[in-house]
Amino acid sequence: MIRPSSIRGIALGVVLAWGWKRAAIAVAAGALSALAMAPFNAWPVLAISFPVVVWLIDGAAAGARRGIPAAALTGFCFGMGYFVPGLYWIGNAFLVDAETFAWLMPFAVLGLPAYLALFHALGFALARSIWTRGPTRILALAVCLTASEWLRGHALTGFPWNTFGYALSQPLALAQSASLIGLWGMTFLAVAIFASPAVLIDGKRWRDGWHLPAAAAAVLVLMGGFGAIRLAQHPTSLVRDLKLRIMQPNLQQDVKFNYGAKADVMRRYLALSDRASGPNSTGVRDTNILIWPESAFPFFLTREADAMAQIADLLAPDTVLITGSVRAPDGPRNGPITRAYNSIYVIDHDGSVLSYYDKLHLVPFGEYLPFQDLMERIGLEQLTRVQGGFIAGTARRNLEVPHAPRVLPLICYEAIFPGDISGSDERPGWIVNLTNDGWFGISTGPHQHLQQAQWRAIEQGLPLVRSANTGISAVIDPVGRIIAQLPLGAEGILDAALPAALRPTIYAKAGDIPAIILLVIALGTVVRRRVAEKRP
Repeated sequence: MIRPSSIRGIALGVVLAWGWKRAAIAVAAGALSALAMAPFNAWPVLAISFPVVVWLIDGAAAGARRGIPAAALTGFCFGMGYFVPGLYWIGNAFLVDAETFAWLMPFAVLGLPAYLALFHALGFALARSIWTRGPTRILALAVCLTASEWLRGHALTGFPWNTFGYALSQPLALAQSASLIGLWGMTFLAVAIFASPAVLIDGKRWRDGWHLPAAAAAVLVLMGGFGAIRLAQHPTSLVRDLKLRIMQPNLQQDVKFNYGAKADVMRRYLALSDRASGPNSTGVRDTNILIWPESAFPFFLTREADAMAQIADLLAPDTVLITGSVRAPDGPRNGPITRAYNSIYVIDHDGSVLSYYDKLHLVPFGEYLPFQDLMERIGLEQLTRVQGGFIAGTARRNLEVPHAPRVLPLICYEAIFPGDISGSDERPGWIVNLTNDGWFGISTGPHQHLQQAQWRAIEQGLPLVRSANTGISAVIDPVGRIIAQLPLGAEGILDAALPAALRPTIYAKAGDIPAIILLVIALGTVVRRRVAEKRP
């Protein structure tokens, strides 16, 4: 059994650590924190790593000029420890075309974490600038880390991957509070709850500092209770007379982008899509909506008459196809194609395009390069190797789909941005997320991507249907239950009904306002405490 005096000794060692020891402790705390994310979901580790963060900031040198830089450096080390193991899988994308891109892999595996760690450095520095004595310093950390995480999710197009709030994903009951306060409110609660044990060593006696951890545990229990009630009140209900079929081809990237493999790709898609799923199955004829993944073809689909004809032959009169594809800009049909959109098509049984959506939120370095013309002149290109980069769409809009409620389309990592869910028109009945996580191999990345898509369903009270080239394809109900899925790295089809949407959640109606209120209240508490501490 660990004695209170032992914990005090550990805490004192962290507070007094300096130089490389301090940096090593911060890196280790960050690496431990990464285990709280999918697929591990070991969120109790944060009750160890976040108190260490508090003690590290406690030990930053006294005085604003010295204390803030020391805290920032600690935050950067923590961020490197957190993001390198959490995002290592990004390096796999540079091995798809290893001859061209392998030399960039170390820059991606270390460079992206270094950039993202700057936001943790900012959060730690801001926290140190308003640091207090006693329990209110936990709120200072929670406010400032939430603010820096929000900034990470928005700056330079944003990348809110593995935001701390996602630690509260399992059990599913805990995640239901996202329907009230969204990802940023959950991030604030996660930091405050798991950092609270740091105050146990503040008093002269062990029992002097129990009030805040007890309150944090009570909040965690209340969240679980609310979530359990919400799950019980909303069993999965289904849209009547609507059948989905998701096709997961598990194509390797060198095939997926090889025009010479066009015929093989189409044969595989057609055969797999029409595969019987049981003794009473008649293949795709049992389906109202067939769904294929992002950028499904190594060619411009609507420019290939034979491929469109094959799709028309596949689809029954009551079946439509939702598929990803690159789309050529409008122009002369036989003219040269120098740019492209990453798009979703809705295609009818006669091969006609009913509607389409062009991806708005493009991936930097994957779909375009910052300063594209300059980068291309010096010989660099993005991973998709589209000359000039992809063109961003102009508007987010719902798509009309026969036999089904209107659908909000999201392509690839658009599903990781809570703000991208809000369309400009009326509320959709479901979300479709087409993606190609084949870039990242059999790694933790696709599991993390699925988890974040799952949160969009919970936040909005909308079902989400996900088709991924190599997995994980899934059907998720509006409270986040995964009712059907195909495993990572498998070829297959997934037949499922479409879950029915719930009424708009508080988050769907109010957005980030509840989270902002939480932060303002907490910040006000910290400011009042700092003023009181400065009084003689």
